[in-house]
Amino acid sequence: MNLISKITGLLLVLLSSQVLALDTDSQQPIYIDSDTAVYDEKMQISTYTGHVVATQGSIKIDGDKLVVYLKDGAIDKLIATGQPSKFKQLPAVGKDEMFGEGLTNEFYPDKNLLIFMKNASVWQGDAKQSSDYIQYDTKNSVLKAGEPSTDGKRVHSVIKPKTQQAQKAQ
Repeated sequence: MNLISKITGLLLVLLSSQVLALDTDSQQPIYIDSDTAVYDEKMQISTYTGHVVATQGSIKIDGDKLVVYLKDGAIDKLIATGQPSKFKQLPAVGKDEMFGEGLTNEFYPDKNLLIFMKNASVWQGDAKQSSDYIQYDTKNSVLKAGEPSTDGKRVHSVIKPKTQQAQKAQ
């Protein structure tokens, strides 16, 4: 086997393991760092405050406060608040990172669902969505913005054209 074949094989193994890790974000443990933590065993609620950072696979959430709701010992939902609370995820190898923020963000790990509320924005590369309510499916990279029932609150989108240099490279 020549050197090029060995390098190609190694690259394929490395890339496939990275893709697997991103596809399985929801199966990864959630790590939380904060200044303080309080756990109410009876209510099954953990509250973290001060420079909170939560990670699960390629997903990262930053906020001032994070409340974790457990159901039968498993995480049901996380609610992050901040000025703003921030989110990022690498949806797939070779793709731009997805970023989001809102004053209140709810994360449902079992549903692969993140909801940004109040002054919310989500962006990836040159595309940006802003609304008071945005849902993001972290597994399938599907974004839904706005609510039909809200009068006068609109979704604002920005999609920048590709530069000529980027179009030539394709």
